[in-house]
Amino acid sequence: MEDTIAAISTALGVGAISIIRISGPEAIEIVNKIFDNNLKKVSSHTIHYGHIVENNQIIDEVLVSVMLAPRTFTTENIVEINCHGGISTTNKVLELVLSNGARLAEPGEFTKRAFLNGRIDLMQAEGVMNLIDSKSETSREMAIKQLSGSVSNLISSLRIDLVNIISNIEVNIDYPEYEDIDVLTNETILPSINNIKTKLQKIISEAKNGKLINEGINIGIIGKPNVGKSSLLNALLEENKAIVTDIEGTTRDIVEGNFILDGIICHIIDTAGIRETDDIVEKLGVDKSLEIIEKSDLVIFMLNNNEVLTKEEEKILTKIKNKKHIIVINKVDLPNKLIIEEKNIIKISIKDNTGLDILKNRIIEIFNLGEITTSDMTYLSDARSISLLKKSLNIINDSIDNLESGTPIDIIETDLKDCWNTLGEIIGETYTDELIDEIFSRFCLGK
Repeated sequence: MEDTIAAISTALGVGAISIIRISGPEAIEIVNKIFDNNLKKVSSHTIHYGHIVENNQIIDEVLVSVMLAPRTFTTENIVEINCHGGISTTNKVLELVLSNGARLAEPGEFTKRAFLNGRIDLMQAEGVMNLIDSKSETSREMAIKQLSGSVSNLISSLRIDLVNIISNIEVNIDYPEYEDIDVLTNETILPSINNIKTKLQKIISEAKNGKLINEGINIGIIGKPNVGKSSLLNALLEENKAIVTDIEGTTRDIVEGNFILDGIICHIIDTAGIRETDDIVEKLGVDKSLEIIEKSDLVIFMLNNNEVLTKEEEKILTKIKNKKHIIVINKVDLPNKLIIEEKNIIKISIKDNTGLDILKNRIIEIFNLGEITTSDMTYLSDARSISLLKKSLNIINDSIDNLESGTPIDIIETDLKDCWNTLGEIIGETYTDELIDEIFSRFCLGK
């Protein structure tokens, strides 16, 4: 990190302002070469008016922000050029910055430097990306918690508990002659390790809420042709996204859309009507519909109130019985011919716009969204962290089994150190270069 990096930090396109960020030891010197005011003696965290110039020709009228190390995001000198928005102007200013000594930043490199320089930990760094990617108010709140260090504190607290146990074990092993130390045995250490296990289980249990907030709920609408699947999709999205006709087989491919329910993103998919067909294109759509059943977090199975249950529909009922599902009976404004023994049934009439609120409330109940969105949002949410938490819990479970079987306490210490290191990987106290490169490669340029 001896060089100076630069990148466009705002979306490239037509707009009022574009920001070019420069970070590194030569940031001020590089910008000073192309700015018509002297930045070498200015105070930190100040903004200066002037022009970007090349060969005495004005390229743009700008405001330049100067932030001196170490009180910056990367802990390095940072200069930000606020120029007029527009592809040509922005690219020209960046080109001048690069030609005068800066290197184009890699995706996420500013945040990577903040992590490597100790400004933030790995959980906070991932919180930056989650904040940028947040698509709902709930996901934004959770990302802010992660960025603030609240989530990291959960892990740090567990590591402190482990260090206390490990240090006591080492004192007992190294200084057995001391009379004023507590003698540790398998029985005396077990409650402390069980306490760590309980904390780990709680964090893992609550992590599913974080995953739900980040990734949303995948909802598949299935049923035979002409039961109102596309109409339901349009009603939930509050837009005419899917084509609706009385002709069976109109939907031949999946149609998708998103809506927010109690602060959670719902990805809803309208599938082709499931039925026996000789039409090759329609058959491909039916096959995709069956795949959606497996991939969905929730299946909405639609039936017609005015039609008897078919054999295909009976097969679908069997297929979804072990998945989260809701049976939606449409067209309740028509005479009833449907007989079905199911508890999780909601009756609606899309034509009369009745029953949709009941359906939404049932989804909220199934996923307990009300409790999730009123909590303090201190959740782990990414697959990497959750996997490491589960690995840590397995190590603790093994150490408890070993304690109960009479394994020597110095062997238990090895397990606890392994758990301590595994938890350290979550917040970046221990890491490999390959892991760091992989994580930050998912970031956008300029962040």
